[in-house]
Amino acid sequence: MTSLPCLRLAIHRLEGLEPRHYAIWVLNAPYPGGYVHHNRVWTDSLTKTWQAWQSFFPLRGVPSVPFVSSAYTPSIPEFNPDTATPAGGQPTSQTARLMQQLGVSLWQWLFDGPIQSSLNQSQGIAMGQGRPLRLRLEVRDPELITLPWEIMQPQPGRPAISLSNQQVLFSRTTSDVDSLPPQRSEQVLRILLVLGHNPELQSLQSGRGARRYLNLEQEAASLARLLESAGEVDGYSNAVNPVACLVKTLIEPTPGELINNLETGAYNVLFYSGHGEPAPDGGLLFLRPDAEINGTELAQVLVRHQVKLAVFNACWGAQPDQRNGQAIPRSSLAEVLIHHGVPAVLGMRDSITDEEALSFIQVFAQQLARRSPIDEAVAIARQNLLTLYRFNQAAWTLPVLYMHPEFDGELIKPYTEGVTEIPDQSISWLNRHMTQAYLRSLSVPPKIWSLRGGIMRVGRGESNDVVLQQPEVSREHAEILYRDSSSIDDSEPIYLLRDRSRWGTWISSPSNPGGWTFVHHREVPLPSRTQLKFGNPSSQALEFVIGAPPG
Repeated sequence: MTSLPCLRLAIHRLEGLEPRHYAIWVLNAPYPGGYVHHNRVWTDSLTKTWQAWQSFFPLRGVPSVPFVSSAYTPSIPEFNPDTATPAGGQPTSQTARLMQQLGVSLWQWLFDGPIQSSLNQSQGIAMGQGRPLRLRLEVRDPELITLPWEIMQPQPGRPAISLSNQQVLFSRTTSDVDSLPPQRSEQVLRILLVLGHNPELQSLQSGRGARRYLNLEQEAASLARLLESAGEVDGYSNAVNPVACLVKTLIEPTPGELINNLETGAYNVLFYSGHGEPAPDGGLLFLRPDAEINGTELAQVLVRHQVKLAVFNACWGAQPDQRNGQAIPRSSLAEVLIHHGVPAVLGMRDSITDEEALSFIQVFAQQLARRSPIDEAVAIARQNLLTLYRFNQAAWTLPVLYMHPEFDGELIKPYTEGVTEIPDQSISWLNRHMTQAYLRSLSVPPKIWSLRGGIMRVGRGESNDVVLQQPEVSREHAEILYRDSSSIDDSEPIYLLRDRSRWGTWISSPSNPGGWTFVHHREVPLPSRTQLKFGNPSSQALEFVIGAPPG
């Protein structure tokens, strides 16, 4: 799949002029005439709207807010009800009107004159191709990073720019970056889930460490189940078989334990949940009460081992640090990771409640498992937050996505690009991936079917590798696949079961012997010694084994 048409803008403060003068540049456009620039002055009207917005949706613990005097008493700016009446049943409360007012004001300030023309032309090109336009915004002035650019909307009643996944895919970016190295192809979501220090459990630490750790274990288990379920099919969409989602959990690891796990190269997503604070080197993540890691340290290992996406459910992940009341350039965790070459970083403008975070993460992970680009997955998950918590609440505005300017947003290879790919049978491939696996009956003597060429087909039809004549077995029932991990030295090869049948498949993993799970029209990982029943839970089980078959 070729990259989507992209329009990339930058906001830069003009040096030597009154501080509210800015230049807006088009750094990338899908057509030659789109490279324009425009000068803008930050208006008093926009300042008042921003001040009022801050009074209703304040960031927690902000030392100072751009353009806001300590003596300022907030009030709602004048608002024209004729132009502010939203369409489509959007709430009409005072906070909703204020949300809309700031969104429209930010849009009108940014998309003015030649910038608006460049956007219109770019959208026209994207629409002509039947594809969305990828819009990336680089805010170079750290004082403007705090602004919720994600709520921009062209006019009342129109959706905010970050909620659209059909016409525009919005993200933030930065151009002062290390070049993005070649990215490996991925066919499985492999997530390292890290639960760091939670200050809300601090009261349980003294004398009750076991209870505190138990709470973290319960939280980790819930999060892991949520992420692993992303690969399951529900009634929402059966058009694309989701990919498998493998999760490993670390609870309050030391920095060394976190780095050692990342050094294995076995992960394409890092998910961190815990306490964070702003700091000059990309902020601090508190892994334990007595141990933290900063963004610069974390960036080195993420880039070295090609983690494509880092997600932080922590305060301030998308906010810069401040010194003497002034924001420090390029100091937020998200910016630092992007600067070092991490392809995509999702942080929060402010703290988000557990309920809001879980609602967002569930839909976000499901979309990634369905092979959506990262920016599209964020837009759909944000739509879910808006539906649950309403337009006049801040929840949907909190996630902030940064993407490397060279990154096309692809975490998992799209479905049309070789999902059922059979590995290359060249000698070079065989030398790199000499894996063996087989399926066997549990009867005596057992019947054995070897997996050759990276794929084994199971069904009633005679063309299958494993032919089962029971009537409940579909003609093309299931496939067992070897997934190429792109030269990652995993401790064990990755095999998957893809069910394609009418009646489904039952599996019993070695970690849960005797416990059977129903699989239907989806992919699941197959550890060695997994037992399978095809089409009927009462049928004879077969066992899948990774290794050379006997004899």
